[in-house]
Amino acid sequence: MKKIIIAALGLMFSISSCTMAPKYSKPEAPIPASWPSGDAYKEAKAPADAPTAPDLNWKEFITDRKLQQVIEMALNNNRDLRIAALNVERARALYGIQRAELFPAVNAFGFWTEQRIPSDISQESGEAMSYHQYSATAGVISWELDFFGRIRSLKDRALEQYLATEQARRSAQISLMAEVTNVYLALAADRDNLKLAQSTLEAQQVTYNLIRRRYEVGTSSELDLRQAQTRMEAARVDVPKYTRQAALYENALNLLVGSPVPAGLLPNELDTVSAPKDISPGILSEILLRRPDVLQAENQLKAANASIGAARAAFFPRISLTGNMGTTSSELTGLFEAGSNAWTFIPTIVMPIFDPRIWSALQATKVEREIILTQYEKAIQTAFREVADALAVRGTIEKQLSAQQSLVDASAETYRLADARFAKGVDSYLGVLDAQRSLYAAQQVLIAYRLFRFTSLVTLYKVLGGGGG
Repeated sequence: MKKIIIAALGLMFSISSCTMAPKYSKPEAPIPASWPSGDAYKEAKAPADAPTAPDLNWKEFITDRKLQQVIEMALNNNRDLRIAALNVERARALYGIQRAELFPAVNAFGFWTEQRIPSDISQESGEAMSYHQYSATAGVISWELDFFGRIRSLKDRALEQYLATEQARRSAQISLMAEVTNVYLALAADRDNLKLAQSTLEAQQVTYNLIRRRYEVGTSSELDLRQAQTRMEAARVDVPKYTRQAALYENALNLLVGSPVPAGLLPNELDTVSAPKDISPGILSEILLRRPDVLQAENQLKAANASIGAARAAFFPRISLTGNMGTTSSELTGLFEAGSNAWTFIPTIVMPIFDPRIWSALQATKVEREIILTQYEKAIQTAFREVADALAVRGTIEKQLSAQQSLVDASAETYRLADARFAKGVDSYLGVLDAQRSLYAAQQVLIAYRLFRFTSLVTLYKVLGGGGG
């Protein structure tokens, strides 16, 4: 009998290994096979030995030691990332619950009774007696025999939803790393701008004092004096502006990290921050299929596919088996009376005859799959556009930065010559004023471009699905 039961259970599991879900096949990516080409992308190529982003750990990509420590703090303390990790734990638990439906649930219960009969009321022997009785039952409660794969489809759906949540956590981790890096670099750039504003203010203060003394002795006009004062006050306005912006970026960094960042880990200027490692976008755009958000969308598509299998199985009978084995024994004044040990099985069959809700549920799951398929395709298209934009920046930023550096050098020389001619009395202070204004603006733009070069490389790593481990 035992062998028959084991064979029957094996047959049930072999049958239930099949599901009625449609066979899944990866959809064709609705994007070009290769990256865009054109003038904006000619200089976007990486060195031949540069690694691809998915294969490069963030600790290898970020080379600055201080920044690595700040990112590590954020990965440990950031509340949004902690929520993402907890969502993974919850999805894993839900998958465990759904998977447990494939197996029988066994419980047991029992009771013990003890009774003492005094001698004065004993009718059999006139002596005191003790009466003991216990009962125990082990049961298999509502075990559904998954002949048509309904439970297995639900289990597959829960698994894919769990995997999608894990990909969402990876995506959140990569985004956090990129955001911390960008805010860190922005803080460094604003500290550069603050130093520039302070040095410009000091230079303008010296010039203003010089022209004021000339005005007092009658060698400079009031127009020169007011023009010098205008530039000095303009620089004075920028000092608190960049002081405020640096404080705001520091606050943003503390929020991302989840705790105050030690002053020793904060950047002083962009030149002190090591540039990230160069990466390759690869030759083909299929690298995007490894992005966490794209993998997440595909897991959701597989989950929707499994839902169709569960909806189809609802058209067929649901067979449940309830069984229990009871044991009862009693003992009266040393005389043992054995009870019975017996298994009892009660099958339950639920046969759908006509239920329009089943048809509606199947139609809903098919429509839901089409929606998720469209979202999956949109995720790939968005990823392609993000990488194309990042490559366009990469292909042009170096030339732009080089040209801006040349502009700063030319503006600095113009300012030097204009100041020398003014000191000799050849030109008015208006020439110096224009040259200094152009130099200051060019220096600010140069800082912005240097920041853009750094952040564009971080963005490229992120949109290519950089390794989050």
